[in-house]
Formats: sequence, C-alpha cells, structure tokens
Amino acid sequence: MLLIPAVDMKDGRAVRLKQGKADQQTVYDADPLHAAQRWFVPGVKRLHLVDLDGAFEGQPRNRTHTLRILAALSKNVEIEIGGGLRDASVVREFIAAGAARCILGTKVLEDRALLAELAKHHPGKISVGLDAKNGKIVTKGWVQTSDIIATELVRELASLPLGEVIYTDIDRDGMLQGPNLRQLEAMRKASAFPLIASGGVSTVENIRACRDLGCFGAIVGKALYDGALELSDALRAAGN
Repeated sequence: MLLIPAVDMKDGRAVRLKQGKADQQTVYDADPLHAAQRWFVPGVKRLHLVDLDGAFEGQPRNRTHTLRILAALSKNVEIEIGGGLRDASVVREFIAAGAARCILGTKVLEDRALLAELAKHHPGKISVGLDAKNGKIVTKGWVQTSDIIATELVRELASLPLGEVIYTDIDRDGMLQGPNLRQLEAMRKASAFPLIASGGVSTVENIRACRDLGCFGAIVGKALYDGALELSDALRAAGN
C-alpha cells in the first residue's frame, strides 16, 4: 500500500486544518516546497498536494508553489494535485508540468462531461476526490453538504478511465482519531478503482487497518507534522 504524505497549501504556506475549517489551521512551514522536500525520502513514492485556497475559491491560488514543487520533485516522486481544479486548462497545465494525478472533487458533481473528457484525454491521470460527512458528499472546500451518497456516486463513475478514488471523511481529518474504517470498507466494495484513504490516519495501527482493507494508499498529514507518527514507522506499516 502506498503511504502518501500530504502537503496542504494556504496563503502560500504549508498548513493543516482541523475538519477542513479555514479558521482552525496550524502553519508548519512558510514554504510548501520545503515541506514537500521533508517527505522526499526512500520509500515515499507519492506526495499529496492540495491548494486549500483553490478548494475554497474555485480556482488554484497557489499555482506558483505547485509548479515549483512539480519542477523540483516530479521526476523522482509521483505528485497528485487537488484543490480548485475546475477548469480543463489548469488540469492540462499541471499534467504537462509533471503531475502524476490531478484530483477533481466539486467538478465531479457539477460537470460530469468535463470529468469524462479529461479522463478520456488523460487516462489514468485523473483521480476523483470524494469528501464526505456521514457518507454524504461535501463540496466547495467542505462548506456545502449534498444529498449524494458517496458509494452511489462512485458506482456511477465505473465506466470512466480514472486513476484512483480518494475518500476523505471530513469529521476525522486533522483530528488524529483514526479513519472511518466502516465507510472505507463500503467504498472499497463499491469502487471499480483503487481506493486511497484520507482523514484521521495517524497511527501504525490505522495504516495496517487500511492496508488490510485492501486500500491502494493512505494519506497522512497532521500525525507526521506533529511527530505523533514517524515516517519510517508509517512506511513499514504500509509495507513500503
């Protein structure tokens, strides 16, 4: 299973939020590139890069930092990018710059035709980020809750040539309380694509549980930054 360190960007800095709330942030590095380089070690095969301002505002706001990170690291480690990717030209720019995956979230609900077009032209490079609360999809930087059930939505996408599905339980994100294993298992059974767990993964036991569920990867953020989880231990638990 892939162990995927996260780098979340807000106002040009590397931060972590609690439950996706913009007013509950911790700044970890003044330069997102430095934060990304911190996790560039043997065994780490992919980094998870998110533009939080982009997620809230609907278009990338940390584009310069994203391109700097891609230029510096993408030849040696896969980088998946999310946050405000709601325009085809931005997706194409990041893929051309070296992104291994571009993650669409809100746009999956708003414009299925665009998702299908991007997946067709970039097979395997477009992933879907499904962020949920009580199993229901939330959008626009986690501020709008829909009535759409995550497991039902992922079944509707089965015919598209997508990369992976990233499932985030927002009640667990940044809380160090462990992932929602029950919902992850339901998602794994519903998804035709490899599943990446996100939200609350904070111990080696959490990582092993995600691995044992059959997850393709697990994203870890706050626990690594706070030192609650050592990267070497996390990689061993994932089998890297």
